Amino acid sequence: MVKTDTQGLVAGEVKIPVSDIGHIPGYAVHPDKPGTFATVLVVQEIFGIHEWIKDVCRRLGKMGYMAVAPSLYERQGDPTKITDIPQIISTIVSKVPDRQVMSDLDATAAWARSSGKADTSKLAVTGFCWGGRITWLYSAHNPNVKAGVAWYGPLIRPAAELQPKNPIDLVGDLKAPVLGLYGGADQGIPNDTVAKMQDALKAANKPSQIILYPDTPHGFLADYRPSYRKQQADDAWAKLADWLKRHGVA
Repeated sequence: MVKTDTQGLVAGEVKIPVSDIGHIPGYAVHPDKPGTFATVLVVQEIFGIHEWIKDVCRRLGKMGYMAVAPSLYERQGDPTKITDIPQIISTIVSKVPDRQVMSDLDATAAWARSSGKADTSKLAVTGFCWGGRITWLYSAHNPNVKAGVAWYGPLIRPAAELQPKNPIDLVGDLKAPVLGLYGGADQGIPNDTVAKMQDALKAANKPSQIILYPDTPHGFLADYRPSYRKQQADDAWAKLADWLKRHGVA
């Protein structure tokens, strides 16, 4: 696993006020210097706020951003204590309402703004797997988001009571351009669903874009997992950096 140090950064655990349970935990990073910084909300995989998500925040901090990852399953359970993926999904993830997640991300942006270190007029969101789907949803939810980068998040799947909408249902509502980064060999996200999303974005005349890396599995950025593909990960991370700058988040 890549290890990003905290040299030149202020990094650590934070408490983010929310309306119903007092606060949720989070991890926040910003450059250790005066001023305010363009802000990136980092949305977890199904595994919660573990060390890799914190490392992603530090990578963004090294790029000059304030990066904040809120713990979005706080009311439902702690996925870092469970190793079985189907169990994480059935006991925690399936019980997390989209509405709750949107509210918690709003609260995270508000906390960042109140910290005095975030310039939330330059606000972006990025997320991975489960968080990739949430990136699309939040980019349709919050008109203050300037750019989103969604990593291999599901685009079309059966609706559920707590997760009633798919990203493809919200194309017309997107408030910000989203860059989707997907793998052509992803076993959980069929290529035809990616093609349908691309067609929907084009039909709606949205400036979002999806890049599909051939022969690349799900989770290709996750350098702590066997799915990691360095070449594609490096290329995709460079595209993230360019996308944020191009859309005024810098």
